[in-house]
Amino acid sequence: MTGSFIMGLAGLSGLLLLIAARVPIAYAMILVGVGGISLQSGPWIVLNQLKDLAYAQFSNYDLSVLPMFILMGGLATRCGLSADIFRGANAWLGRFRGGVAMAAIAACAGFGAVCGSSTATASTMGQVALPELRKYRYSGSLATGTIAAGGTLGILIPPSVVLIVYAIIVEVNIVTLFAAALVPGLLAIIMFIATVGLYVYFVPGSGPAGAKVTRAELAAATLATVPVLVIFGVVIGGIYAGIYNPTAAAAIGVAMVVAYGLARRRLSLAGLRDGLLETARTSGMIFLILLGAELLKIFMSRAGVPQAAAEMLQTSGLAPMTIMVLIIVVFLILGCLMDSLSMVILAIPFFWPVVAGLDFGLGPDGTKIWFGIIILVVVELGLITPPVGLNVFIINAQARDVPMRETFKGVMPFFASEVVRITLLVLFPAISLTLPRLLQ
Repeated sequence: MTGSFIMGLAGLSGLLLLIAARVPIAYAMILVGVGGISLQSGPWIVLNQLKDLAYAQFSNYDLSVLPMFILMGGLATRCGLSADIFRGANAWLGRFRGGVAMAAIAACAGFGAVCGSSTATASTMGQVALPELRKYRYSGSLATGTIAAGGTLGILIPPSVVLIVYAIIVEVNIVTLFAAALVPGLLAIIMFIATVGLYVYFVPGSGPAGAKVTRAELAAATLATVPVLVIFGVVIGGIYAGIYNPTAAAAIGVAMVVAYGLARRRLSLAGLRDGLLETARTSGMIFLILLGAELLKIFMSRAGVPQAAAEMLQTSGLAPMTIMVLIIVVFLILGCLMDSLSMVILAIPFFWPVVAGLDFGLGPDGTKIWFGIIILVVVELGLITPPVGLNVFIINAQARDVPMRETFKGVMPFFASEVVRITLLVLFPAISLTLPRLLQ
């Protein structure tokens, strides 16, 4: 091993220690990247690179879609669209055993379609659905577990912030990736609703039936969900139809949400200001992480760490599918330690070269899409994986009367459901690739 390679391994170890010490991942990557490049080439080289690197990163047109989709999600929350979606789903499903929990799953998927963030979906739907689940005396484990798991749907149902970032990193068409995510996302909704049904079957009394509604109430609740369906249809339908690109679609989505909020008098100037400030904070955080990831990538590439990892796995004699399983396990472990966006930005530059060098019979573009959807589902799973599961902590903070172990107990059936879905996606790439091929 060369001195540069040892330095790279030391930098990687230092990065993990900084993350474990709760240093924000953007600062941790910048510290390690700048420190490593300085040791390799001198501090003046780093300063010379920084004068162009930040501009080159942040002026990427594809990144302009992120603030717009983040703003659309933030304003949708303030316009009460999450409550409308839940009421509509509950009107249709609430009358069945476990129906209110099923409605929460459907509402998480619907809100995820205009939000794009799993943690935001979990937090928002927790505020909306938890009181209703408590009202009908759902068990604490099923109530909190359902919303924690349902929140993960926000990361896969297009548009998805993490999906956009992955597309930029591996240089794949965002529209194609959105199309690839649609069927796996629908599969997740079906499997989660089925999981609730099995849960209340095997644990009687955990999810009583809700109140039946009149036809007038059903019609009114259904009508309230129309704005969400229209916004989703215009934004995502326009992208799939090739009418406009994702950035323009996101801008149209923001305009529609603002128009709806003003027309219904649900969006105040204070709410608009808060949404803009939240978008600025979140976008700034994402951009800083991307800058840190680029500096880290430069350091690690010069040290030869990604290349060595790729060569080691490719010459290990292991079958490509075995290597894929090992990568999935690593991502699952990382999911217990950091948030989904940071994990994708940090880990994909290391693992994509490995996957790109393996032959799965899908071609380069097909492999990019298939691998991205699998990793996104694994990232979802990390959000509810013990002992850290970020969504579990978010929901548990809203339901302090439910012990943490009960919430983790509640997410375990959904964890098993996700393992089944990952297995299906790995064994049958057509689940992810058929729709993009049909749209070409």
